[in-house]
Amino acid sequence: MMQFRNPAGVHAPVAAYSHQVEVPANARWLALSGQIGLRPDGTAPADPAEQFEVALANIRRNLEAAGMRIADLVKLTIYLAGDIDADRRRQVLGAFLGDHRPCMTLLCVSALAAPALKVEIDAWAARETPESR
Repeated sequence: MMQFRNPAGVHAPVAAYSHQVEVPANARWLALSGQIGLRPDGTAPADPAEQFEVALANIRRNLEAAGMRIADLVKLTIYLAGDIDADRRRQVLGAFLGDHRPCMTLLCVSALAAPALKVEIDAWAARETPESR
């Protein structure tokens, strides 16, 4: 079973994440390339917070395509270019994750691959197999 931990002697997480995740041997891993705020039709919302929602929806669709779910996420790396209201970002992320708390890194960068893009999120997921239990 995957174990999400926040060890004693380390500060409490300051947002919806865990300090560490231990994945059992023989788990099935999935690496996701950076997901950007592009809708399926190739358009990007102008609002960075809306791009954040779209990028998370793209992560969900990738997980589903691999037979995985949000609870299988073990690590998110979020790249933000530009200003996104922190409270709105936390609200969107909280709605996406529910009670799940993967490891997470948030980076503010000067730019992404195209000027219109304000959000990119890469992710790692692991799904336990019968052999890993």
